[in-house]
Amino acid sequence: MNAYITLGTLDFLKKIEGKYPNDLMVTMINENNALLFHETAGETVFNEPRKFEELLSIGEMKKEGFVVLNNVPVTDEGKSVFEHQVKNQMNAVKSQQGFLALRVLRPLTSSQYVIMTVWKDEASYQAWKSSQTFFDVSKLTGMDSQAKIFSSAPYVSKYMITE
Repeated sequence: MNAYITLGTLDFLKKIEGKYPNDLMVTMINENNALLFHETAGETVFNEPRKFEELLSIGEMKKEGFVVLNNVPVTDEGKSVFEHQVKNQMNAVKSQQGFLALRVLRPLTSSQYVIMTVWKDEASYQAWKSSQTFFDVSKLTGMDSQAKIFSSAPYVSKYMITE
């Protein structure tokens, strides 16, 4: 499955989403911008999207929820270690109360992976962060202590899905 992300104004992104009611498109907003996520087996309608392949997909993307995007710039040498550890660790999230969906997105045109978790609300996400099943991406290390996984520091973006 392919995933695409584009940024724009909320009105503009909502118009795109409205033109394609049969495609899975989800508009999200935060205090800084709006984002449109498109999940499809084919190509996207976006002009200049960030392009991804889904490495791991759990749950169904719906038009509701609190979204956390972990943006993780990974070195070429660190990709296999990163993907292995993320696949093994992220399955535990599905048992967390308030969890709705997860997408681990492998970049096709850059080095920045995205781990997207969708929650019923922000309180559910905060509860997961305090739990034993929480997986802190920034704490990943290579199997060989000399391996460098990140090309720069990972960062988090938070959004609300708009109806």
